[in-house]
Amino acid sequence: MIVSAHRTAHVVAAPAKLNLFLELTGKRPDGYHDLESLMLTVDLFDTLELTATGLDTVRITSNDPALPTGETNLVTKAIRRLRPAGGVDIVLTKRIPSEAGMGGGSSDAAATLVAVNAMFDLKAGIAGHAAALGSDVNVFLTPPAGWCTGRGEIVDPAPVGGTFHFVVVKPPVGCPTGEVYKRVAVPNVKRSGRDARDGLATGDAEKLAAGLFNRLEEAAFAVAPAVRAVRDRLLATRPLAAQVTGSGSAVFALCGTREDAIRVAGEYPRTDERVYVLRGLERDR
Repeated sequence: MIVSAHRTAHVVAAPAKLNLFLELTGKRPDGYHDLESLMLTVDLFDTLELTATGLDTVRITSNDPALPTGETNLVTKAIRRLRPAGGVDIVLTKRIPSEAGMGGGSSDAAATLVAVNAMFDLKAGIAGHAAALGSDVNVFLTPPAGWCTGRGEIVDPAPVGGTFHFVVVKPPVGCPTGEVYKRVAVPNVKRSGRDARDGLATGDAEKLAAGLFNRLEEAAFAVAPAVRAVRDRLLATRPLAAQVTGSGSAVFALCGTREDAIRVAGEYPRTDERVYVLRGLERDR
């Protein structure tokens, strides 16, 4: 996460994430699932420019006309939770696709918590606020990667031993998270994330590829069959591996080098999908 001062504004870069591993470990009384997930942030960023005002208002303007900018926006909710002594104007430039499983809204919320805490010198403990805002908000407070448990809000920072390269494809369809979770059951025999964690920590892309797993993937295919087609077309370009991130609908291919990622992106038979060549972050940006 990049934070800088620009005149009277704070400018924050909020990264996207990929789920390298995701397993369900139980069903909670509150309706959520307990899970284990390995998340890595990547170099696709939303940008937020926050300016303190003397008003008791939160105003968001965005380059995405479909983005809700009122009280339902996680950025607004983050500011309301901190209760700063004054209002905030936000210019939000969206680059992370919505309904993709890449955590754009959660990352924006985490960046907002950090920026507003600094702008108003609140000295607030923001991890609790992050957990209340969403299951995967906390992971963006401890980049570049995290091993996430509970419903995702308990984060153990994960070491990253090298640079990993990805091709991400976002089809025009979305995968509503609630619909995906309705179609998945907690398994009797659970997968281990050890290989994925070891591959990430040692910088071994082939070991990481062998450890990639997402329990939600088949459910995402059922909700949006176009997502399976994207995964299959990516696999046909011969990356190390490919899978859905989060609940979808974005699919990523893990590649051995940047050159191979560029090759995969070039060979992918795109139509109206968005294709990104990205690298995993290695330290707090």
